[in-house]
Amino acid sequence: MTASVDLADFLPAYLAEVEELLDSAHRQLMAVEASARRGAAHPKSVRELFRALHTIKGLSAMVDVEPIVSISHWMETSLRQADQAGGRLPESSVEPLMEGLRAVEQRMRQLAAGKDASPVPPGLLERLEALGVSSPVVASTARPSALLLDETLALAPRLTPTEREQLTSGAGHRRPVRVDFIPGAERAARGITINSVRERLAALGELVKVVPVAGPAPGGGSLTFVLLLSTDASDAVLKEAAGGEPAQVRALSTAPSAVDGPSVPEREPELEEEPEEGRRSSGTLRVEVSRLDEALERLAALVVNRSRLQRAVVDLTAVGAPTRELRAILQENGRQLRDMRAAILRLRMVRVGDVLERLPLLVRGLRRTTGKAVRLELEVGDAELDKAVADRMLPALVHLVRNAVDHALESPEERRAAGKPPEGRVRLGCHANSSGWVDITVADDGRGVDAGAVARRAGVPVPRGPDDLLELLCRPGFSTREEVTSTSGRGMGMDIVRRIVVDQLGGELRLETRVGEGTTFHLRVPLTITLLDAIIFECAGLRYAVAVGSVEELIEVEAARVVRPAGAHGVALVERRGQSVTLVSLARLLGSASAQAVDATPPRGLVVRQRGELVAFGVDRLLGQQEIVLRPLEDPLVRVPGVAGATDLGDGQPTLVLDLNALGAARRPGSGGREERAT
Repeated sequence: MTASVDLADFLPAYLAEVEELLDSAHRQLMAVEASARRGAAHPKSVRELFRALHTIKGLSAMVDVEPIVSISHWMETSLRQADQAGGRLPESSVEPLMEGLRAVEQRMRQLAAGKDASPVPPGLLERLEALGVSSPVVASTARPSALLLDETLALAPRLTPTEREQLTSGAGHRRPVRVDFIPGAERAARGITINSVRERLAALGELVKVVPVAGPAPGGGSLTFVLLLSTDASDAVLKEAAGGEPAQVRALSTAPSAVDGPSVPEREPELEEEPEEGRRSSGTLRVEVSRLDEALERLAALVVNRSRLQRAVVDLTAVGAPTRELRAILQENGRQLRDMRAAILRLRMVRVGDVLERLPLLVRGLRRTTGKAVRLELEVGDAELDKAVADRMLPALVHLVRNAVDHALESPEERRAAGKPPEGRVRLGCHANSSGWVDITVADDGRGVDAGAVARRAGVPVPRGPDDLLELLCRPGFSTREEVTSTSGRGMGMDIVRRIVVDQLGGELRLETRVGEGTTFHLRVPLTITLLDAIIFECAGLRYAVAVGSVEELIEVEAARVVRPAGAHGVALVERRGQSVTLVSLARLLGSASAQAVDATPPRGLVVRQRGELVAFGVDRLLGQQEIVLRPLEDPLVRVPGVAGATDLGDGQPTLVLDLNALGAARRPGSGGREERAT
């Protein structure tokens, strides 16, 4: 008896797999388009795009999603011809292929929402089919060089036209090279294996293929791995990367030669198998975010219980009970919890580059709708963010990039008249610092923000500085555009950016701009918003917490070093290593009814940096540092600006976690009355 299989059970895994393949397809198609504009081939990206669509078609056929099967089939057909032509694709083919990817993505969203995939849009299949019939695929009529391949080792038949193109059309001064690596016990003991050699050589150029060849080898071996790559490294460097003797390095190219057609018969691209050793040593496990959230919740409960246990030990010690061994166990438990916290947070971390991989697509669409020439530069390196932070940050960055293209950058004609290159530039940079925060910049070389024009548009006086100008730009409903377009004019973008960065994440948003030169937005957000180290302090008889990463220094405030300007109302100046720092009464800022007298000097200060300047918040007593679980206040009826959330310090009583940056906005003129002013 055969058990029936419900294909709906496979749908979640199918959607997750195809989503990853679509992300890869978008990246590769963007790379192909960039090469097509230069009239160059990009065989590696064409091959990877072909592989992604081939896999999407197979997976979709398994779960019987016929519209996606049809779309991916005809896209795959056109890419097969481009692959056989050495990775050359006409620029005119990019837009229909992009339309096909959008159609697949739309049907993926329908399936995720529990709906049936809609039929293929009228005319789309015809346009995709025409790419493989009537659109000329630019084939290479000349190879930069002929390859010297050892026919006795059967290398030539194992190379596809695409791989030959990759070897012979290397960028810059690259040359095709063959590196022979002979594995052995002595080399394995030193950590020199095919995997380590492959990684080293891939870092020195473009590794095209690895071919295992059986038979007698120098040094007494019986197996040789032939690695074919395009590189500009010297033979000595390549040989060292391959572990030295008995490895060999040989050039593959001779003088350039023209050919009338492909050097080998055209054949279907086939998926290449990895060596067995490589398959065993690698692996990726996909885990649902909800499961990681559940693990983090369990860890949060352990952290709270440890705080309760710590308080119980303190109470036992106070009454003379022997707690030495118990305190040692508690200390070891704290270390283990911190290690577990770090491990879980590493699992939740995602590369910023992966989060931003759709921004090039956004800019491409804006180029088409605005008619502007734009180049997007992403300089994010290996910076990582907690997935919860990354998911919230993406809409803010999308708004900033869209505003930069639509508002800030001039048209090519305007840029030429201003002495600028016709192509505008938008740069997004990101790096993590050691204090648990990530700094992000979004910069453009456009027209800059004219404070006077913005003020006239808003009907207010001209802003006195960049902080006031940013406050004006972030007003809900304010826009510098007279009319609403498909990309801007609704007055929502900057307001959303501030709410995400400042209100939701407790971060910082700053602006720098020069008329005619460009604008830069500086964003600072925490790596994670759930588990964090906090400073616990007392103010006006109540306990509060603040994230350690937001505090630059703890100081003792001496009354003799405090200067109180007339009419300051709780704001003073305190000397700090020869520098005057603004001192703000936190009790007054919080509106505490039990606050001390106005002229009383708080004995301690928390120094933070706000918009480039140092501000000290006066408090009554510092209670220590502790790991806490932050519970954000999600209900809009109880949310208060300047309060990031609440936590339990182990006594069962809620303790407010403050956002001193947001509280400091209360003392700035032009804060819009969101908080009580302290000036």
